[in-house]
Amino acid sequence: MSDSTTIHIWDLPTRLFHWLLVICLIGSFVTVKVGGFWMDYHFLFGYAILALLAFRVCWGLVGPRHARFGNFVRGPRTLLAYLRGRHAGGGGHSPLAALSVIAMLLALGVQAVTGLFANDGIMNEGPLAIRVSGATSDTLTGIHLLNETVLLVLIGLHLAAIVCYAVRGQRLARAMVTGDKSIRDVPPGTQPSRDDAGVRAAGIFLGAAGGALVWWLIA
Repeated sequence: MSDSTTIHIWDLPTRLFHWLLVICLIGSFVTVKVGGFWMDYHFLFGYAILALLAFRVCWGLVGPRHARFGNFVRGPRTLLAYLRGRHAGGGGHSPLAALSVIAMLLALGVQAVTGLFANDGIMNEGPLAIRVSGATSDTLTGIHLLNETVLLVLIGLHLAAIVCYAVRGQRLARAMVTGDKSIRDVPPGTQPSRDDAGVRAAGIFLGAAGGALVWWLIA
Protein backbone atom coordinates (compact mmCIF):
# COMPACT_ATOMS: atom_id res chain seq x y z
CA MET A 1 0.00 0.00 0.00
CA SER A 2 1.17 3.54 -0.72
CA ASP A 3 1.83 5.91 2.17
CA SER A 4 2.60 9.64 2.47
CA THR A 5 6.11 9.13 1.09
CA THR A 6 5.19 7.01 -1.92
CA ILE A 7 2.80 7.09 -4.84
CA HIS A 8 1.23 4.10 -6.61
CA ILE A 9 2.46 4.02 -10.19
CA TRP A 10 2.35 0.43 -11.49
CA ASP A 11 -0.89 -1.54 -11.40
CA LEU A 12 -0.85 -5.27 -10.71
CA PRO A 13 -1.50 -6.42 -14.32
CA THR A 14 1.44 -4.31 -15.55
CA ARG A 15 3.71 -5.73 -12.85
CA LEU A 16 2.64 -9.30 -13.60
CA PHE A 17 3.26 -8.71 -17.30
CA HIS A 18 6.77 -7.50 -16.56
CA TRP A 19 7.82 -10.41 -14.35
CA LEU A 20 6.13 -13.09 -16.45
CA LEU A 21 7.94 -11.67 -19.47
CA VAL A 22 11.25 -11.90 -17.58
CA ILE A 23 10.56 -15.55 -16.73
CA CYS A 24 9.56 -16.39 -20.31
CA LEU A 25 12.60 -14.64 -21.79
CA ILE A 26 14.98 -16.52 -19.50
CA GLY A 27 13.19 -19.80 -20.18
CA SER A 28 13.19 -19.21 -23.93
CA PHE A 29 16.90 -18.38 -24.00
CA VAL A 30 17.95 -21.32 -21.84
CA THR A 31 15.85 -23.91 -23.67
CA VAL A 32 17.02 -22.86 -27.14
CA LYS A 33 20.64 -23.11 -26.04
CA VAL A 34 20.12 -26.57 -24.54
CA GLY A 35 18.24 -27.70 -27.64
CA GLY A 36 17.00 -31.22 -28.26
CA PHE A 37 13.66 -32.03 -26.69
CA TRP A 38 13.88 -28.76 -24.73
CA MET A 39 12.87 -27.04 -27.94
CA ASP A 40 9.28 -28.00 -27.17
CA TYR A 41 9.50 -25.73 -24.12
CA HIS A 42 11.20 -23.05 -26.19
CA PHE A 43 8.12 -22.93 -28.39
CA LEU A 44 5.82 -22.77 -25.35
CA PHE A 45 7.78 -19.87 -23.92
CA GLY A 46 7.56 -18.17 -27.31
CA TYR A 47 3.78 -18.58 -27.42
CA ALA A 48 3.54 -17.15 -23.89
CA ILE A 49 5.65 -14.13 -24.91
CA LEU A 50 3.39 -13.52 -27.90
CA ALA A 51 0.31 -13.65 -25.66
CA LEU A 52 1.94 -11.27 -23.19
CA LEU A 53 2.76 -8.85 -25.98
CA ALA A 54 -0.83 -8.93 -27.22
CA PHE A 55 -1.94 -8.09 -23.69
CA ARG A 56 0.57 -5.25 -23.31
CA VAL A 57 -0.42 -3.60 -26.58
CA CYS A 58 -4.07 -3.60 -25.49
CA TRP A 59 -3.14 -2.52 -21.98
CA GLY A 60 -1.13 0.34 -23.43
CA LEU A 61 -4.34 1.63 -24.99
CA VAL A 62 -6.95 1.01 -22.27
CA GLY A 63 -4.97 0.34 -19.09
CA PRO A 64 -4.47 2.67 -16.10
CA ARG A 65 -2.77 6.05 -16.35
CA HIS A 66 0.91 5.17 -16.27
CA ALA A 67 0.56 1.96 -18.31
CA ARG A 68 -0.84 3.81 -21.33
CA PHE A 69 1.47 4.58 -24.23
CA GLY A 70 -0.10 8.01 -24.54
CA ASN A 71 1.10 8.81 -21.04
CA PHE A 72 4.79 8.23 -21.60
CA VAL A 73 5.53 8.11 -25.35
CA ARG A 74 6.62 11.60 -26.35
CA GLY A 75 7.92 13.33 -29.46
CA PRO A 76 11.52 14.31 -30.32
CA ARG A 77 11.21 17.81 -28.83
CA THR A 78 10.19 16.48 -25.43
CA LEU A 79 12.95 13.88 -25.56
CA LEU A 80 15.51 16.56 -26.39
CA ALA A 81 14.24 18.77 -23.57
CA TYR A 82 14.51 15.84 -21.17
CA LEU A 83 18.09 15.13 -22.24
CA ARG A 84 18.93 18.80 -21.67
CA GLY A 85 17.40 18.69 -18.19
CA ARG A 86 14.51 20.95 -19.15
CA HIS A 87 11.79 18.31 -18.78
CA ALA A 88 11.05 16.42 -15.59
CA GLY A 89 10.04 13.20 -17.32
CA GLY A 90 6.99 11.27 -16.15
CA GLY A 91 5.74 9.43 -13.14
CA GLY A 92 6.12 6.11 -14.91
CA HIS A 93 8.60 6.08 -17.79
CA SER A 94 10.79 9.00 -18.74
CA PRO A 95 10.86 10.04 -22.44
CA LEU A 96 14.17 8.19 -22.82
CA ALA A 97 12.89 5.07 -21.07
CA ALA A 98 9.83 5.19 -23.32
CA LEU A 99 12.09 4.64 -26.32
CA SER A 100 13.54 1.60 -24.60
CA VAL A 101 10.07 0.21 -23.90
CA ILE A 102 8.92 0.64 -27.49
CA ALA A 103 12.17 -0.79 -28.87
CA MET A 104 11.90 -3.80 -26.56
CA LEU A 105 8.27 -4.48 -27.48
CA LEU A 106 9.03 -4.21 -31.19
CA ALA A 107 12.07 -6.49 -30.94
CA LEU A 108 10.11 -9.04 -28.92
CA GLY A 109 7.29 -8.88 -31.45
CA VAL A 110 9.69 -9.57 -34.30
CA GLN A 111 11.26 -12.44 -32.37
CA ALA A 112 7.96 -14.06 -31.44
CA VAL A 113 6.35 -13.70 -34.87
CA THR A 114 9.37 -14.89 -36.87
CA GLY A 115 9.67 -17.84 -34.50
CA LEU A 116 6.27 -19.04 -35.67
CA PHE A 117 7.72 -19.54 -39.15
CA ALA A 118 11.31 -20.48 -38.27
CA ASN A 119 13.06 -23.85 -38.61
CA ASP A 120 16.36 -25.34 -37.49
CA GLY A 121 16.86 -27.34 -40.68
CA ILE A 122 16.73 -30.63 -38.78
CA MET A 123 13.64 -31.54 -36.80
CA ASN A 124 12.08 -28.39 -35.31
CA GLU A 125 9.98 -25.75 -36.98
CA GLY A 126 7.42 -23.18 -35.95
CA PRO A 127 3.72 -24.07 -36.20
CA LEU A 128 3.22 -21.79 -39.21
CA ALA A 129 6.34 -22.80 -41.13
CA ILE A 130 4.25 -25.11 -43.32
CA ARG A 131 2.18 -22.09 -44.40
CA VAL A 132 5.11 -20.50 -46.24
CA SER A 133 7.75 -21.64 -48.68
CA GLY A 134 11.03 -23.12 -47.52
CA ALA A 135 12.89 -20.03 -48.72
CA THR A 136 10.59 -17.72 -46.77
CA SER A 137 10.95 -19.87 -43.67
CA ASP A 138 14.73 -19.75 -44.00
CA THR A 139 14.67 -15.96 -44.37
CA LEU A 140 12.51 -15.56 -41.28
CA THR A 141 14.79 -17.98 -39.44
CA GLY A 142 17.73 -15.72 -40.26
CA ILE A 143 15.86 -12.70 -38.92
CA HIS A 144 14.95 -14.69 -35.80
CA LEU A 145 18.61 -15.53 -35.15
CA LEU A 146 19.87 -12.03 -35.88
CA ASN A 147 17.21 -10.41 -33.74
CA GLU A 148 18.38 -12.45 -30.75
CA THR A 149 21.47 -10.25 -30.64
CA VAL A 150 19.32 -7.12 -30.83
CA LEU A 151 17.28 -8.38 -27.89
CA LEU A 152 20.36 -9.16 -25.82
CA VAL A 153 21.69 -5.65 -26.43
CA LEU A 154 18.38 -4.07 -25.42
CA ILE A 155 18.16 -6.23 -22.32
CA GLY A 156 21.74 -5.31 -21.41
CA LEU A 157 20.94 -1.60 -21.77
CA HIS A 158 17.81 -2.06 -19.68
CA LEU A 159 19.75 -3.74 -16.87
CA ALA A 160 22.47 -1.09 -17.05
CA ALA A 161 19.84 1.64 -16.70
CA ILE A 162 18.38 -0.09 -13.64
CA VAL A 163 21.82 -0.19 -12.05
CA CYS A 164 22.47 3.48 -12.86
CA TYR A 165 19.17 4.53 -11.34
CA ALA A 166 19.88 2.37 -8.27
CA VAL A 167 23.19 4.18 -7.79
CA ARG A 168 21.22 7.44 -7.84
CA GLY A 169 18.85 6.07 -5.21
CA GLN A 170 15.90 5.10 -7.42
CA ARG A 171 14.85 1.47 -6.89
CA LEU A 172 13.09 0.74 -10.16
CA ALA A 173 13.04 -3.04 -9.67
CA ARG A 174 11.43 -2.67 -6.26
CA ALA A 175 8.84 -0.29 -7.70
CA MET A 176 7.92 -2.95 -10.25
CA VAL A 177 7.33 -5.37 -7.36
CA THR A 178 5.33 -3.12 -5.03
CA GLY A 179 3.93 -0.74 -7.62
CA ASP A 180 5.00 2.25 -5.51
CA LYS A 181 7.60 4.92 -6.19
CA SER A 182 9.04 7.43 -3.77
CA ILE A 183 7.41 10.82 -4.23
CA ARG A 184 10.87 12.32 -4.65
CA ASP A 185 11.36 10.20 -7.80
CA VAL A 186 8.32 11.54 -9.66
CA PRO A 187 7.51 15.05 -10.93
CA PRO A 188 5.31 17.26 -8.73
CA GLY A 189 1.63 16.78 -9.44
CA THR A 190 1.98 13.17 -10.59
CA GLN A 191 -1.30 11.32 -10.13
CA PRO A 192 -1.45 7.70 -8.93
CA SER A 193 -2.67 4.85 -11.10
CA ARG A 194 -5.85 2.97 -10.45
CA ASP A 195 -5.29 -0.57 -9.25
CA ASP A 196 -8.67 -1.68 -8.00
CA ALA A 197 -10.71 -4.81 -8.63
CA GLY A 198 -12.06 -3.41 -11.90
CA VAL A 199 -8.56 -2.82 -13.25
CA ARG A 200 -7.44 -6.30 -12.26
CA ALA A 201 -10.55 -7.91 -13.76
CA ALA A 202 -9.87 -6.08 -17.02
CA GLY A 203 -6.29 -7.32 -16.90
CA ILE A 204 -7.43 -10.91 -16.43
CA PHE A 205 -9.84 -10.59 -19.35
CA LEU A 206 -7.26 -9.11 -21.73
CA GLY A 207 -4.65 -11.64 -20.63
CA ALA A 208 -7.04 -14.49 -21.33
CA ALA A 209 -7.98 -12.93 -24.67
CA GLY A 210 -4.30 -12.70 -25.62
CA GLY A 211 -3.77 -16.34 -24.73
CA ALA A 212 -6.85 -17.39 -26.69
CA LEU A 213 -5.67 -15.42 -29.73
CA VAL A 214 -2.28 -17.14 -29.73
CA TRP A 215 -3.88 -20.55 -29.22
CA TRP A 216 -6.16 -19.95 -32.20
CA LEU A 217 -3.21 -18.74 -34.27
CA ILE A 218 -1.03 -21.79 -33.68
CA ALA A 219 -3.85 -24.30 -33.76
